[in-house]
Amino acid sequence: MTKISTQLSAVQHRIQTACLAAGRSPSTVALLAVSKTFGIDAVQAAFAAGQTMFGENYIQEAMPKIMALRHLPMEWHCIGPIQSNKTRLVAEHFDWVHTVDRLKIAQRLSEQRPADLAPLQVCIQVNVDGGPTKSGVVPADALALAQAVAHLPRLHLRGIMCIPEPAPDFVAACKLFKRASDLFEALNAQGLALDTLSMGMSADLEAAIASGSTLVRVGSAIFGERRNPG
Repeated sequence: MTKISTQLSAVQHRIQTACLAAGRSPSTVALLAVSKTFGIDAVQAAFAAGQTMFGENYIQEAMPKIMALRHLPMEWHCIGPIQSNKTRLVAEHFDWVHTVDRLKIAQRLSEQRPADLAPLQVCIQVNVDGGPTKSGVVPADALALAQAVAHLPRLHLRGIMCIPEPAPDFVAACKLFKRASDLFEALNAQGLALDTLSMGMSADLEAAIASGSTLVRVGSAIFGERRNPG
């Protein structure tokens, strides 16, 4: 086994253990391998070990990987901030976007999504704790944005995503994640039929799963310490 396949297996075991501890089926939590700053070889190694969902933060960095590996059945998720001048690349080459936080960006993604592709799967990014360095709509504005996005023809609204500030312990992390899960439930109570709660990373996936996450975004625990993207 390669180092990446070994680490991927360890992360999958962590997810299974966290699900069982929370009284959930492991099948209810998907794993997104965050390959930002890692090259094509690393992605191929993870794919060879059975991973098919990959997340990228930097659109320009992601494009060579997506183009080189598009013959493989991979699913590409944009999990970084999107500037207006990058929406076409995202709309044309990604399968998912987790970071919609403005209606303008959502509208551009919908308008630029090619007609021969399936609708772009999207999540609303929510700043659940007011972290000053985090993107995302404030929870009070999430419903209005979600309702507007849900009506865009080339987008399929799937849920919400959050990246809270690091918490000092498991209990504190659960409290932060519960804000997102409560919002997720509130949005569904308004008839939005969301199915994706994207939260939890290498350091806190157990707390996220205990709080209801359906998709964890894991990078360093699979690929190792981050490289400088240059």
